[in-house]
Amino acid sequence: MKIEQIYTGCLAQGAYYIESNGEVAIIDPLRETQTYIDQATKDQAIIKYIFETHFHADFVSGHVDLANKTGAMIVYGPTAEPNFKAHIATDNEVFQLGDVTITALHTPGHTMESTTYLLKDENGKQYAIFSGDTLFIGDVGRPDLAQKLNSELTQDKLAGLMYDSLHTKIMPLDNDVIVYPAHGAGSACGKNMSKETSDTLGHQKEVNYALNPSMTKEEFIKELTSGLLPPPFYFPENVMMNKMGVESLDVIKERAAHAFSPDELIQVAEETSAIILDVRDPQIYAQGFIPGSINIGINGGFAPWVGTLITDIKQPILLIAETGTEEETIIRLARVGYDNVIGYLNNGFQSWLDAEKDFEEIVSISPEEFVELVDETELKVLDVRKPGEYSTSHVENAISAPLDFINESMKLIDPEETYLVHCAGGYRSMIFTSILRARGYENLIDVAGGFGKIKNIDGVKIVEGQTPCELKNKSCSN
Repeated sequence: MKIEQIYTGCLAQGAYYIESNGEVAIIDPLRETQTYIDQATKDQAIIKYIFETHFHADFVSGHVDLANKTGAMIVYGPTAEPNFKAHIATDNEVFQLGDVTITALHTPGHTMESTTYLLKDENGKQYAIFSGDTLFIGDVGRPDLAQKLNSELTQDKLAGLMYDSLHTKIMPLDNDVIVYPAHGAGSACGKNMSKETSDTLGHQKEVNYALNPSMTKEEFIKELTSGLLPPPFYFPENVMMNKMGVESLDVIKERAAHAFSPDELIQVAEETSAIILDVRDPQIYAQGFIPGSINIGINGGFAPWVGTLITDIKQPILLIAETGTEEETIIRLARVGYDNVIGYLNNGFQSWLDAEKDFEEIVSISPEEFVELVDETELKVLDVRKPGEYSTSHVENAISAPLDFINESMKLIDPEETYLVHCAGGYRSMIFTSILRARGYENLIDVAGGFGKIKNIDGVKIVEGQTPCELKNKSCSN
């Protein structure tokens, strides 16, 4: 038996490859399916099953494409109603995979069809669970997503179902069972996920608040439904794409493979109302960019931020990328359903400079310069981190203006005043500043390095608060 966790950091997502005696199961595959096919070929095995833990909201699965290419059976849990050929498992249905078995445990709560897959080894011993968004390391899945598609499902009802699933299906399992979740820290599918991507169930029973056996159902519902931030705009769209089926990634890459000259890019942008998305490093972007473009760097939390800030998933997109990274960018966008990339600037931003086109710059200062300006001027500070980060600690008198809610945050800004903008490390602040610049706000100064560097400088005045865990009077696992 072989188990491989294929973890994609920018999505905080784990897919799984399980092989036994020449047969393979893939759990929650990403859209780029060739990796799984190549691995099976290397192992001289066939892909027999594609198990989906639920209809994912935060990424587009490669289930249909992988099934078309391999003939593997797609499996969903009870109540799932996909618009394509799939096997809908019954609760406790057993699937043979080589010398091991995989049992479908229906665990509704995150969604109604959510299913945990229990792997038993060659001797019939409980070995691992692939828990999807039911059980994370340090947390459980949020219960408010399915209600976006079915008004009869309240988050309280789903939270109650989650409690039942944990107590009747998960907690009775052996303590040495390995927990393999669909996500880790950084995903919007939970509130307090650990950076760890696997653990034993026994340890989770000790440290995960959701598995506290003394917690009542009412207490669990209150805990699980408190402090939930609104999900990104693209979540309901991704659910429907996963339910209905989507185009092959090969088709999307071919459609996006148009390398435009600067003049062609301008023309196409005008004809299609495309967003010009610059995915270069934030500090490189600051030194020169196409007017009206926005920056979401490929080397950060790229796909989730695209999904949060570009609210129309069908929006035409033109890319400005470092030469050689165009296809990778197209793939990362497709992972969250942004399939309408219509081309990119040939030879990147350098071709724009070579054509002597107008460009703009954003002033970006060091944390040391930031502290000096705060001390010597009356410039206002915008902290664009999440509200919980701000509450934990922030620069004295800084204004909380979360990037997550940029349309509300921009109402706090006077276009005539100058602001110093920071986040935790410099990634989000440049996104924020670039979007506001595209909307006509020119008096924003970015702080490179962000709060992570600012807080360590002598003389800076920091207001300390409480961590979310301290506020809840419980220990954190991450």
